[in-house]
Amino acid sequence: MEMANLLRTESEKITTRMLDLHGLFEHNTTFDYSDYEYKEDCIKLRSFVSIFVIILYSVALVLGLTGHVLVLVVLWQKRRSWSVTDAFVLHLSIVDILLLLTIPLWAVDANKGWSFGTGWCKVTGALFKINFYCGIFLLTCISLDLYFCIVHAVQMRSCTMPWLVQLICLAVWFFSLLLSIPDWMYLKAPSDPEQEETRIKCMYEYPCPESHLGSHLLYNVVGFLLPIFVLFYCYACILLKCRSNQGVQKHGAVRVILALVLAFIISWTPYNIALFVDTFSSSSKSPEHCKVQMWTAVKSTAVLGFLHSCINPLIYFGFSRKFRRWMLTVMKCGSCAVDSNDFFPWDSKEIDNATPATEEEKGSLQPMTEIGPTIKEE
Repeated sequence: MEMANLLRTESEKITTRMLDLHGLFEHNTTFDYSDYEYKEDCIKLRSFVSIFVIILYSVALVLGLTGHVLVLVVLWQKRRSWSVTDAFVLHLSIVDILLLLTIPLWAVDANKGWSFGTGWCKVTGALFKINFYCGIFLLTCISLDLYFCIVHAVQMRSCTMPWLVQLICLAVWFFSLLLSIPDWMYLKAPSDPEQEETRIKCMYEYPCPESHLGSHLLYNVVGFLLPIFVLFYCYACILLKCRSNQGVQKHGAVRVILALVLAFIISWTPYNIALFVDTFSSSSKSPEHCKVQMWTAVKSTAVLGFLHSCINPLIYFGFSRKFRRWMLTVMKCGSCAVDSNDFFPWDSKEIDNATPATEEEKGSLQPMTEIGPTIKEE
């Protein structure tokens, strides 16, 4: 009997050990998967965005350099009869070419990160801002010249005052360089990222929040809002004047210059809005999940700014029939002589003020003026 009780006791102990799960179900907890990163999805999305941006940059580089070189050739061949707008267009093409030359560096940055050091980071970033400043200031100068010509019947010709036009252009460059000083100061490319998988970035490092706020407000207010206000005022007056004087032969110049301004505003407004929002946002405190290689709103909208550098030659090509025909001739035979002053829609004889009598005469003889050049070319 004692033996049986002993065996029963040992059997109960073994059963108890087998069923002892060490409190597995005593603690009922849940796991938080919010911090889990789908790294494979991030890598795929990052690769897609990088390839897409590289394709856009490549197209902009080829179209932009080809178009601006042809524009410079046209301006060189008609240099003896330059208008004020021709001088401004020359500087617009130069500043766009400078930005286009930096596109290969940004294409590499989109794919592998920044690998060119802090020096090139400052140069390319400053040229990006200089392109914006020169672009909007030169378009403002062109619009003011058109405004005085149409609204106040005052026209300034570069052939009579070339020094004044070139002085204005130099002032635009100098003022743009001054406004780009924050880019020269604060742009850096750290050579020792915190983690091995983190890419080196060309980014701003401000010493204090006040520097960050002042730099962005200088860009948004002085570089964007004030010129935009001037442009809107000029074209409001110009369109009212053209509407009241139905016979005035200036609409070609207004169309092409207005197209240049609208293309600039459409390309650069998203970037300025994103930069303005970034100035007052506290994005540094927000959690970041599946971050795509710093493709923030600011960096994404900056792509439109790069693409704008190839737009102006396309506008010239679309709005000037003679310029379009000249470009096609150059591409076919390699050379062509400019024998006319009106290869751009804004040339002097298209924006000259005319009395109602001469306007009527021009209107009645318009078909013959279109036939004349055709017979001469044949």
